[in-house]
Amino acid sequence: MNTDTHRARARAREVLLAAVRGLALAVAVLPLSVLLFVLALVSVALIPIGVGVVTTPPILNAVRTLADKRRELAAEWCGVRIPSAYRPVPGRANPWTRTYAMLRDPAVWRDVRWLQVDMTAGFVTALLPALLVFYPLEGLAVAAGLWRPLSEAGGYWYGFVHVTDQASALGAGALALALLPLAHRYAPSLLTAHFRLTRAVLGASQAELAERVQVLTETRKDAVDTSAAELRRIERDLHDGAQARLVAMGMDLGTIEMLLDKDPAKAKQLLARTRQSSVDALAELRDLVRGIHPPVLAERGLGDAVRALALRLPLPTEVNVDLAGRADAPVESAAYFAVSEVLTNAVKHSGADRIWIDLHHVTEGAGMLRVTVTDNGKGGAVIGAGSGLAGVERRLGTFDGVLAVSSPAGGPTMVTMEIPCALS
Repeated sequence: MNTDTHRARARAREVLLAAVRGLALAVAVLPLSVLLFVLALVSVALIPIGVGVVTTPPILNAVRTLADKRRELAAEWCGVRIPSAYRPVPGRANPWTRTYAMLRDPAVWRDVRWLQVDMTAGFVTALLPALLVFYPLEGLAVAAGLWRPLSEAGGYWYGFVHVTDQASALGAGALALALLPLAHRYAPSLLTAHFRLTRAVLGASQAELAERVQVLTETRKDAVDTSAAELRRIERDLHDGAQARLVAMGMDLGTIEMLLDKDPAKAKQLLARTRQSSVDALAELRDLVRGIHPPVLAERGLGDAVRALALRLPLPTEVNVDLAGRADAPVESAAYFAVSEVLTNAVKHSGADRIWIDLHHVTEGAGMLRVTVTDNGKGGAVIGAGSGLAGVERRLGTFDGVLAVSSPAGGPTMVTMEIPCALS
């Protein structure tokens, strides 16, 4: 008996909670969805005259925030999982680049379509649990005596019952009692139906999933090709550099051994040359190791590794680091070598006399490592086939990262790199 009572009370709480949550959603859904839908349409329409370029990104971010909040509530309240499939957007790119990147994302347009559904069918499905629970309570209140003040205004319709006296009020109460089992049974299910409707609109389509698989396949292929090329470079550097020097040292040592008794002065000269060859070979090996994985990166993290990289540049370089922890080692390595490649391009091709590097972590969502490299050179940098920036883009793509370049003629050039990650 106690178990049945406990279950009944738990079910009653669940029904009442579904009604309150549905009412709260309905109150918030209509004004927010209508407002954001109208603002989004107007902002996109104003893009040709330039105003929409400034207003569209923040408005679409607000739409995304609303959609993400609905995903959170769906999982928390009803266990309905709605995956998020947004493409990364460059955070510090110019407004045109940000707007274009967002408008190319199918998930953004899916959010806009969801607003239309949310303000219509979504509003109804959110309101139904509250109606199903509170409407019977209203009928019981009418039967308990609320009909009296209502009758002074010519009666009151409760459903199909016209309440004018106590007898008709009891009829309204009987109708309310008939509706209570429906509320008890279906109110939580109706709230779940609201979130399933949300999932049906916000969920990724098969075409998008296929596109995602294709992108992952391409980035994996790029990663394999890059690793193979890196191995070939290491093999070539070892063969042409340190290995050749070590072979020459071995030959010199053999010659020295023969000259020790016959020509000590000549042997002494060869010893000095061999000692210098050993120093050069050691330096080449250190450079090779640094190119594979810099020790400072492993020991002190990305911030200090980039600072060390900047110290070796021939240009004055200002580095600003704001990282509260460390990313995973593969992410740090990808970011380090991407920054190294961008800096190499800036030194060789930009004609700049100063470089600025900014590293920080964005905590929104799952987190984002954002690196910006700016130079005051002549500009004109583009992401093209065969360029160093194309290689950087492929490197970042392995981790779902993005690369954005703003480089008008005459400069300055700003290269922004973002990699989704969390810091430990």
